[in-house]
Amino acid sequence: MTVQQSGRRERKKAATRQKIADTALRLFLERGYDEVGIRDVAAEADVAVTTLFSHFASKEALVFEQDQDFEQRLAQAVTGRAPDEPLIPALRREIHALVRHCTAEGAAPIWRMIDGSTALREYEESMRLRHAESLAAAIAADPRLSRTALACRTIARFAIDAYPLARESDEPEAAVDEVFRMVEAAWDAAA
Repeated sequence: MTVQQSGRRERKKAATRQKIADTALRLFLERGYDEVGIRDVAAEADVAVTTLFSHFASKEALVFEQDQDFEQRLAQAVTGRAPDEPLIPALRREIHALVRHCTAEGAAPIWRMIDGSTALREYEESMRLRHAESLAAAIAADPRLSRTALACRTIARFAIDAYPLARESDEPEAAVDEVFRMVEAAWDAAA
């Protein structure tokens, strides 16, 4: 198999995934999350239900389709920062980017849908906990950061919690900065 064929296959898979996610979100917003089933999404996206499940593990995952990307970006904020860059500013920058994405124009109806669904709120909470554990592992693995495992987990949770606090604030950017002043003080205290 050539590299070109492999690249084409990956592009097609990514396009199918995006089509499914876009279709699901449109249907959820038009009809209501609880009124739309997996079969409805698959039919509208013109894919088999098995194809849908090969891209998304659950109905809730359709709403949070960028979950894995966000998780990777958070870990990359730790592992990809410059050798002399402190941890907390790198995390603050990434949380700012996530908050900007999730508070962008057009995001309000999606968050109203999430807030109105117990299943989606629970999924979001479990997603945040998973992101915090992944972030804590990245922090703990960095030999330049020499903190206890508990300190790494605590800071990761604080950083992840900055996101929903900021999203709910009237001034999301200012809220991230305020939370991260406290995160930085906690990180320094853990040294």
